[in-house]
Amino acid sequence: MHVFHRNRPLSRPAGVLAGITHMLVSIPPDLEGDPVLDLHASDVGSIRSLSWIGYLSTVGVYGDRRGGWVDETSECRPTTERGVRRAAAEQAWLGLGRRENVPVHVFRLAGIYGPRRNPLEAARRGTARRLFKSGQVFSRVHVSDIVRVLRASMVRPDPGAIYNVCDDEPAPPQDVVAFACGLVEREVPPLAPFDETELTELGRSFYTECRRVRNDRIKNDLGVALRYPDYRAGLSALANG
Repeated sequence: MHVFHRNRPLSRPAGVLAGITHMLVSIPPDLEGDPVLDLHASDVGSIRSLSWIGYLSTVGVYGDRRGGWVDETSECRPTTERGVRRAAAEQAWLGLGRRENVPVHVFRLAGIYGPRRNPLEAARRGTARRLFKSGQVFSRVHVSDIVRVLRASMVRPDPGAIYNVCDDEPAPPQDVVAFACGLVEREVPPLAPFDETELTELGRSFYTECRRVRNDRIKNDLGVALRYPDYRAGLSALANG
């Protein structure tokens, strides 16, 4: 383990990174940019043993499509500050790949759920809320399916490739909460109109965008068969696990 922070770069990057073959980057960009590239781009670019770099991004780079579908060929039109930073970080990593001939892959993740991070937890505590905004849907992905995609990409590297990582069914958040409550035998809370519900600034920002995300590329190019192709399969497995 090595401590890393923008204010604390790796003290011996050449020694730490020597001989590595796979690098997964999950560090988010900050106000100044991507801290890994800002501090260690030349170090990463000089690793000749690399066969795969994975950069974890977000489907938020597509921005608001008013419920329309997007795929990896769709233009990035982020509308939130988080999305703008991620889009810039993606291009910075892909640019490093082109300049230094290192194998960078970008994975745009949908909303992540899994053990200890899922609607079942709030349902069991009795704190679940069914926010309703007309037409609103979110794409999701179980964490174990993220792992499946990353492993498949490592087996079939394709430098410069971008992949959407999500399940097959974008769904209204109120439907997901209702299903979770049913699984743990809790009363389904009434619908709470989005415009009348108190939310944090971050929570409200998620509802400013609506899109449906296609995942054909992970299936066709990587041969991935999702273990949890929709929220019902994923939450049922978590409830029974």
